[in-house]
Amino acid sequence: MSREILLLVDALAREKNVSKDIVFASLESALASATKKRIHDDADVRVSIDRETGDYESYRRWKVLPDEEVTNDEAEIGLIDAREEAGEIEVGDFVEEPLEPIDFGRIGAQAAKQVILQRIRDAEREQVLNDFLERKEHLVSGSIKRMERGNAIIEVGRLEAVIPRDQMIPRENLRVGDRVKAFLLRIDRGARGPQLVLSRTAPEFLVKLFELEVPEIEDGLLEIKGCARDPGLRAKIAVKSNDPRVDPIGTCVGLRGSRVTAVRNEIGGENIDIVLWAPDPAQFVIAALQPAEVSSIVVDEETHAMDVVVDENNLAIAIGRNGQNVKLASELTGWQINLMTEEESAQKVEEERGQIRALFMEKLDVDDEVADILIDEGFSSIEEVAYVPLAEMLEIEAFDEDTVDELRNRARNVLLTEAIVTEEQLENVAEDLLSLDGMDKSLAARLAQHEVCSRDDLADLAVDELVEIAGIEEDRARELITQARAHWFEE
Repeated sequence: MSREILLLVDALAREKNVSKDIVFASLESALASATKKRIHDDADVRVSIDRETGDYESYRRWKVLPDEEVTNDEAEIGLIDAREEAGEIEVGDFVEEPLEPIDFGRIGAQAAKQVILQRIRDAEREQVLNDFLERKEHLVSGSIKRMERGNAIIEVGRLEAVIPRDQMIPRENLRVGDRVKAFLLRIDRGARGPQLVLSRTAPEFLVKLFELEVPEIEDGLLEIKGCARDPGLRAKIAVKSNDPRVDPIGTCVGLRGSRVTAVRNEIGGENIDIVLWAPDPAQFVIAALQPAEVSSIVVDEETHAMDVVVDENNLAIAIGRNGQNVKLASELTGWQINLMTEEESAQKVEEERGQIRALFMEKLDVDDEVADILIDEGFSSIEEVAYVPLAEMLEIEAFDEDTVDELRNRARNVLLTEAIVTEEQLENVAEDLLSLDGMDKSLAARLAQHEVCSRDDLADLAVDELVEIAGIEEDRARELITQARAHWFEE
């Protein structure tokens, strides 16, 4: 019997080109499955084969769980009963009971063989997959073997890959026999074995195609810093040169456009804008909006947005068809881009100036002339008036030292008063509201003014109500309310 097992393992390992450990594990699984059928379908059986002698032992086992969590008496045991049987034992351990080894010759031979072969097939697939992944082939090429419900099935060596319908370029008509390239998006491990899921719409696919066509990228002379796509229509890639002698845009375009044309032909003629990456975000956004010309740009670091001003003639170009140009530029740079004409920009600046003027006149008790002087000198908040270095304020020609001192004292008194009011309002605010991510004392105090003092109070609000009460962005309001409601679903 022992010799029979060793001979079987040796033969299968050589025939299937897998390690003996995999065959031993498969055989243990088959023996455990056959043994379990003699006891109970819900039982847990472990079989251990000695790798040297071929002798094997069988055990029935129960997993130790807290007593209240035991639901299957055939494979689980409560901690109290387990300690009565086995002494010192912890939750997660196993209580085992030796079984009379099943006669190998009496196993349903066909069933055992099927289990063993299936395990070996799975191991073979896993080995092929690991070999594939070790080669780091993110750009996959193969012929379409068949079409299934609109998905293209491709053979990649000994592996099967699929391009789902939603990962194909729109209006692309792929047929059986076509040879295609695609980007390895992920690996699905289903019942039929691991399957490569490919994409022809992912931005990474475009990057890999350029790496294939432009050897300077592999050599490290050029670098693709980002990519954004509207698949089948238009794309933007940002390139950077690591060698001052190499023109990044010209190198990617190629002689007479040969390189970029080769890439376009692979993705159905998709238009590609190649833009120069810049470390300065404003310069990068200006480049990304090409072919539109930018008149001026204002960067708001706090909201991670930019107000980009273009003249009337460039507005339509900057926006692009159906907003495509500005959308791709925003995705490429990672900045929210607000396009506006010079007239709209001037109007927005005047509105913001009016708001700051009103703030200074009310809080600092000054007239509009003093408020305008502060604004012209770059002040936009009470905090800046209170705490900007004294030397900087003394440089304002329109103010003498007494005026500067008075303005600073008034600003600090305003901040102190607001802090005291905030602390008083926070006395009624529950800790579960203050502990939410994205919540701060200032916002909590504003909410308390409207009797929103706990997590549940916030959870009862609609997004538009919170926006109106707190004066915050809609996305932030939605995130806060989602967090506030999370414990409802947990319970």
